[in-house]
Amino acid sequence: MRPKSILFLISFLSLVSCGTSPRLAEADTDEFTLNPQPGTRYWWFASTIKKEDVRYNLDWLKENGFGGVEIAWVYPLNRFNPGDTSYTPRQEWLSDEWSDIVEYTIRYADSIGMSCDLTFGTLWPFGDTFVTFDQASRQFGDSTRRQQIVYSWQHPQKGYVVDHLTPANYIPYFERLTNAFPRPETRLPQCWFIDSWEVETEKLWCDGFEKDFMEEFGYDIVPFMDSIYEPSFSAQLYDYMSLVSEKVLRFYADFDSVANAAGRLSRGQVSGAPCDLISGYALLDIPEGESMLFEPEFCAIPASAALLSGKKYVSSETFTCLYGWPRDYIREEQAADLKLVADALFANGINHIIWHGKPHNPAGSDTVSFYASTHVGPEGNLAGEIPRFNSYLEKVSDYMSRGVTYSDIAVYLPSEDAWTAGRMPVEKQFRWAWGYYEMRYVYFPDDLDGFCPTWINGEFLAKASSEKGSMVVGDARYKALYVDADLLAHDVLEQLIRLADEGVRIILKKDPSEPGTTRHDNYYDLVSKLKEHTNVSTVMPADLNPFINGSVIPRHWCRIDGESLYIFFPNPSSDRLKFPIEYGQSLNTEERSVDVTVEWMGKPVELHLKFSPYQSLLFRIEDGRAETIDIEYIPGTPEVRQRPDGYRAPWLAEPVKE
Repeated sequence: MRPKSILFLISFLSLVSCGTSPRLAEADTDEFTLNPQPGTRYWWFASTIKKEDVRYNLDWLKENGFGGVEIAWVYPLNRFNPGDTSYTPRQEWLSDEWSDIVEYTIRYADSIGMSCDLTFGTLWPFGDTFVTFDQASRQFGDSTRRQQIVYSWQHPQKGYVVDHLTPANYIPYFERLTNAFPRPETRLPQCWFIDSWEVETEKLWCDGFEKDFMEEFGYDIVPFMDSIYEPSFSAQLYDYMSLVSEKVLRFYADFDSVANAAGRLSRGQVSGAPCDLISGYALLDIPEGESMLFEPEFCAIPASAALLSGKKYVSSETFTCLYGWPRDYIREEQAADLKLVADALFANGINHIIWHGKPHNPAGSDTVSFYASTHVGPEGNLAGEIPRFNSYLEKVSDYMSRGVTYSDIAVYLPSEDAWTAGRMPVEKQFRWAWGYYEMRYVYFPDDLDGFCPTWINGEFLAKASSEKGSMVVGDARYKALYVDADLLAHDVLEQLIRLADEGVRIILKKDPSEPGTTRHDNYYDLVSKLKEHTNVSTVMPADLNPFINGSVIPRHWCRIDGESLYIFFPNPSSDRLKFPIEYGQSLNTEERSVDVTVEWMGKPVELHLKFSPYQSLLFRIEDGRAETIDIEYIPGTPEVRQRPDGYRAPWLAEPVKE
C-alpha cells in the first residue's frame, strides 16, 4: 500500500499533466536550448504592477544584452520604514489579477526574444499566509512555534514557511502555485525556480520523524536531539542527517516532477540544504550555484552533478552581495570586480549567468533598489559597461555550454565527514550559515590541478561502470577515482570494491571508518580488501599522467564537443576568491605568463598563457592544434577603496561570549 502522500502527489500530477490545453504537456527536459545571454533576477516589490512599467523594464534589459528574467516576488518598499504601517495596493498574491499581470509579462518577454522564469514562491523559503500552522516548518522541541515568512509579497501579513519534509504539507502549496501560475505557450523555454535553502535547519523536525527514524535505524533519536550537534553524538548526528537528507531529496524530486508535469523546466539551488548536495542538484533540470554568498568554488558541486546526470546547463545566481552583506557600495559597483567573479564561476563549471539583479521601476525612472544586490538599471554605476560586459558573458557562456564537461578524475565528495562534523568554528560562520553540512569550504586537492577534477557521490558511484579501465557515469569518463575521506558509508565502500574489481583505479588517501551507529561486522575487512587491491593505491599511479602539465597550472574548466576541446583559463586574479570582494580588488597592471602542455587525443599541445591585465583566455584544441578564441573585454580601470580601521563585518556570526 502506497503512503497517502505519494497517492496525493500522483493524483496532483495527473491533474496537472492531463489538462485539455497543449501548454500542460510534459516538459521535454532532454532537448532544450538556453539563450547564452545572461539573465537577471527581476524583483517585483509588492505594489500595483502596470503593463507599461513591465514593458519599460524589459525593453531596457533587452537593449542592454540580457536574454531573460526571473521574477521574484518580494515585500512592499515601505517595509524598511517601521513607522509606515500603510498598506501598499497591489495585485493580491495568487489572485486572478496577479496571474494576469504575470502572464502579460511572460508573453511580452517572449515577444521580444526574452525568457521569463517564475520563482516558486514569495520571498525565499516556500510559504505564504495560506500555509496553516500544522503545515508549517518546525524544529524539534518547540511545539508552539513555527517558522514564519515575513516581508513577503503579502506584507504586512505574516505567513508560515511550509514544512519541506512532508509531502502532505507541501503538495497543497505546490498545487496552489501551479493553479495560479500562468502557462502560456512560449517560443523560449520557461523555468520554475527554487532559491537557496532558507528554512531554519537546526534540529529540523516534522510529524512522524521519530517513527520513521526508529524504523530506519532501530533506536529512538529523541533523547539525543537536545545535544545532537555535540561532538560526542556525531554518530547519532550522521543518522539524523541521513534521514533528513532522504526527506529533503524527496522534496526536490517532487518540485521537479510538478514543474515538468506543468510543461516547465525546474531550475534551482540546493545550496544550504541539509541533504546530499550532488543528488539534490542532479534532480533539477538546470542546477544552479550562487556567488558571492557562496565562494565560486562551491559551484563545482552543481557543475559536477550536471555532468553525472547528463545536464547541459549549469546556472548561477551571480554578484549577490558582491562587496558584503547587506548593501555595501550599492549602485557604485565596478565591472572589473564583477568580471573577477564571473571568470571564477566559468572556471568552476558555470555556463549560464543570472545577474542579481534588476529591481522593477516605474517607466522612465531608476529610483528603486534591492538591498542585497548588484544594481542593474540605467542610473547605476555599471550602466555604461553592461552591454559590453554582457556581450563577454554571452560569448564565454556559449562556448562553455558546448558538448559536455571534460574531467579525468572523480573526487569523492566527503558528505559523511560533513554530516558528522556538526557546527563550524564561529570564525567560519555567517549569521545565516553555521553547519559543516553546507560544504562551504570543501575544495579539490591541490595535487589534482592538472587532472580537471569533478565531484562524485555514493549515488553515482552505484550507477558507474567500467569500460576499458575508465569509470563511466552520466556524461563523464574518468581515468581514476580519488577518495580522501575520514568516513565512508558501508554501501560506498562496497561500490569502491566493485569498481576496483571491474578495473577502475582508485587513489585511497586514508583508511576510512564507518559513520553512524549502524555497524557492519565486515566493514574493516572490506577496508583491508580495498587497500590490498591491485587497482588501489595511496598515491597517484606513476603512469596516470595529468591532462595538463606545467610548473604552474592555472585554474581552468574544460568542455569536450566531438573532436574539439574548449579550455577556459580565468585571469589568475580570479583564483580562490573569498567573500566579499574588496572594492577595486580587481585592479591589475601586470601581465602574467605561464607555459603548459595539454595532452589531447594522444597529441601534446603547447600553450603559452599570456594573461594581460583583466583578461582571461579561451582555447579550442583539435587535431594537435590550438586556436585562441577572442574573448577580449577590457573593463574600466577600477577605483580602490579601503574599509575603515576597526571595521566589523555585519555578516559574521557573533563571537561566543566566554
